[in-house]
Formats: sequence, C-alpha cells, structure tokens
Amino acid sequence: MKAMILAAGLGKRMRPLTDHCPKPLLTVADKPLIVHHLERLAAAGITDVVINVSYRAEQIVEALGDGQRFGVSLAFSHETTPLETAGGIRHALPLLGDAPFLLINGDVWCDVALETLPELRDDLAHLILVDNPDHHAEGDFALDDAGRVRLESTPRLTYAGLAILDPALVASLPDDSPAKLAPLLREAIMAGRTGGTHHRGGWVDVGTPERLEALDAHLRGI
Repeated sequence: MKAMILAAGLGKRMRPLTDHCPKPLLTVADKPLIVHHLERLAAAGITDVVINVSYRAEQIVEALGDGQRFGVSLAFSHETTPLETAGGIRHALPLLGDAPFLLINGDVWCDVALETLPELRDDLAHLILVDNPDHHAEGDFALDDAGRVRLESTPRLTYAGLAILDPALVASLPDDSPAKLAPLLREAIMAGRTGGTHHRGGWVDVGTPERLEALDAHLRGI
C-alpha cells in the first residue's frame, strides 16, 4: 500500500510560526512533525509515500529529499495553489496509482498501529475516528456496532485525519480544481461504502501553536 501525506496547506492557524516555515516542518520533540509520520509509515512497512506540497514547497522538498534516510521513498505532488483535500488527492492520482492508499493529514499526530488497518474490500473509504476533543465537541460521524460509519447516529466521533481511500472516490473530479473531501465522504457513507475504526489511543490535531507546544511537552515526557 502507498501512503499520501497532505502537506500543501498555508497553516494560517499556526501563524506566526508558519510565516517562514511550512507547518509540516514545525518541530515536535526534536524532529519535524512530518518526520514522525514518515517514521511510523516505515515501521509499518509502508514505504512508498506521496506528499502534496504548495506553500513553501521547496523547503519541504529540500528538508526531506528522497526519503531514504527515513526508510521511505518519497514523491512530491506540486500544486501551484493549494487544491484543498480532495483536489490535492485528485492531482496526485498519477503518483498514487489505482490501488487503495493510506491518507494522512500532515497536521495531526496519532499513534494508531497502521499495520493493523483493514482492507477496503468493496468500500470507498475506511476512516480512523477518535473521541471528540474539546475544540470539536460535536464530532463528525458515528460508528455502529458493525464498524460502519453513519451520518446521523449517536454517539458521534471525530475524524482523525487518517483514512484508507479508494482512488475512485476522487477520480471523477476535474484535475487542478480545488475540492473538499468531506462532501465525497458523506456521499460514500450514504451509499453504505464506508467503514471505520475507533482509535482510543493518542491523537492530536496540531492546529494551533498551543496544541503544538502541548504535544511537544507530551512526547518529551515533560
């Protein structure tokens, strides 16, 4: 399985830290946030990784190189302007191929065991869901006892920014056009083609300088 890390965003919520540094390169426990992802992917045996880049793309490419020192092989999908989540995936399809792939938001940290995630089978998506954080108390989706993601049921959980996706989910989108992933996921859920896993371990949406600092302290054991 290949993986794609979303790293093309402007990082507006992280300003002023991202004024001169793209968010994926912000340091957590002595290494860039994106390197934590690369190391976890390598440990799980997922070594072909695509990263989409736009804002300060050259800094990310220069910092990561071909990925060999992290145990992976990197390919970069360049976006002239950020294409949003689904648009970025669609633009990267020539690098991802036709098989299901693992999608990771570059601005999360999660200790889920990637090697234990299930195959998609006939689904279009399999979402990793977590307990709702204080800053997103209403959650996103529900997960029933059969492991199927639902839109309207309760209790609700939060999408962790990790998923296994079938490229068919975005293949019909026009290339080089911004598009969000959430509407496509809702369509797949309504069609009964989305499974999910409730991850009860560590997860952080590193969306603000304060949460970045808190994660850094946690990983350092402070």
